[in-house]
Amino acid sequence: MGVASKAWRYSGGLVLSSLDFSIPQQQNAKQQSQKLHFYNCFLGWKWRPTVAVPWTVVCGLMLFAVGLISLFTGHVASDLEWYSQRLVKRTWYYKLGRGSRAPIDVWQSKFSNFYYGCSERGPHFAPAVRLNQQRTGITDAVVVARILNATLVVPELDHHSFWKDESDFFDIFDVQWFISYLSKDVPVVKKVPEKVMKSMEKPPYTMRVPRKSDSEYYVEQVLPILLRRRVVQLTKFDYRLSNDLNEDLQKLRCRVNYHALRFTKPIRNLGQRLVTRMRKMAKRFIAVHLRFEPDMLAFSGCYYGGGDKERFELGEIRKRWETLPEISPEEERMRGKCPLTPHEVGLLLRALGFENNTYLYVASGEIYGGEETLRPLRELFPNFYTKEMLAGEELKPFLPFSSRMAAIDYIVCDESDVFVTNNNGNMAKVLAGRRRYMGHKRTIRPNAKRLSALFTARDKMDWSTFARKIKSCQRGFMGEPEEIKPGRGEFHEYPASCICQKPPKYYVVNKNKGDQKFKTVLNVSEAESSNKIFGNEREKSVLKWKNRTTSNEPVSITEDIDHDDFLSD
Repeated sequence: MGVASKAWRYSGGLVLSSLDFSIPQQQNAKQQSQKLHFYNCFLGWKWRPTVAVPWTVVCGLMLFAVGLISLFTGHVASDLEWYSQRLVKRTWYYKLGRGSRAPIDVWQSKFSNFYYGCSERGPHFAPAVRLNQQRTGITDAVVVARILNATLVVPELDHHSFWKDESDFFDIFDVQWFISYLSKDVPVVKKVPEKVMKSMEKPPYTMRVPRKSDSEYYVEQVLPILLRRRVVQLTKFDYRLSNDLNEDLQKLRCRVNYHALRFTKPIRNLGQRLVTRMRKMAKRFIAVHLRFEPDMLAFSGCYYGGGDKERFELGEIRKRWETLPEISPEEERMRGKCPLTPHEVGLLLRALGFENNTYLYVASGEIYGGEETLRPLRELFPNFYTKEMLAGEELKPFLPFSSRMAAIDYIVCDESDVFVTNNNGNMAKVLAGRRRYMGHKRTIRPNAKRLSALFTARDKMDWSTFARKIKSCQRGFMGEPEEIKPGRGEFHEYPASCICQKPPKYYVVNKNKGDQKFKTVLNVSEAESSNKIFGNEREKSVLKWKNRTTSNEPVSITEDIDHDDFLSD
């Protein structure tokens, strides 16, 4: 990973303390049992077999069953999604402001007005008890402290990675805001008090937990050590917490990521100035996280036609990751694991319908191949800008620090009207999740697996055919509110537990009349009686919607959409 994603990789130390710095250390047995009761609530019931059965027999039966099922269902599964999209009924909201097969609005989702971010504490989420790749790691560190009912020491950032950035938490994030905002969730201190360190018989215990460990693991494996040693340091804390947690803990993740983690004032000020300068030139702009730096290409193992020079240069960089296996560049491209070239990103955007006069902000570090690699993208979008072009001398204090440079890119990408990712890295995931949380601003993720074959064959078709196929490939990758079912995907990218639907008190209907665009606001009663918008056949759907919103049943306003119409020609 390079400059534009350094700020989102956290592999430094997490320090947890079991100490209550505001009460005496010695506690009676009753107090201790009360605390352990909190911990034990995370321990699940475990089934214990009474009859010993050889594991070889169990595994053999399981494999046989899986094979038998696959034999009968393999062909059906491949077409299941295709059939499901055509058999479902279309609900009333999908008819709002829609005539025939209208093309997608590439700047904004028509359904974004129906959603908003919601991460407030639930009624049963108790106040904090004083016991004692960066954004994702820090966010999960707070949640782990909550699970263990421990005090969190402000995390240390990794200073020994590929990027050699000496920035620490205090240099990137507003630490006082962080501590204050989380005061009702988790107690946070800047460092372990000196008197506590001196009173310890041994130094803090250091350990590394497996990736994506669940709550039970922390309670069973980490908590006993924390209670015994009083201070525990968890190292390399990136993606060390399960994606699947209860709703209260998921909402805590959102409060940390989208509210508590605020950049320092110098970073915020410069980022906002760049946004203002883009807005002065254009009312709307696209931000592209290009991610075509040498380290990213080396890590991917992909090949881009640069001959022996490219193979040698990227091969030398790849050696820095000792655990990376030998892979086939051709197979990686077929699997959709290769970042698009700047030229391919430009072709994608033009095919989707963005005009030549669209303003582009490119978030990136050092592009492999330099200006020659960027030239095709500049030709497709001449209004091409970077932080270096917009900031000039103002950027000098930040230049030696890749994390702070990435934070500036983060702000501009977050504020853009459309955000385009070019890989599945940490920064892209976190930004995609934040933009969903903040109102489902358009976020485009290239469907690289299907696009790779299309780009290879683009010289064999005319532009209209190419554009039509691009739109077809991108169905389900345009950032619509419910492109993925809640609970699937990485939570930091799809924070479903923190996104709520607005109650249908009124509906904003986008309508076109000639060259003019206007909005009509309808309340529920008007919507039910409006044959012009819904037609008589839609009244039952509206009534069903009203009944569901007053019950405890989960509501989905896009459950019955025929996605074929989202990207019509």
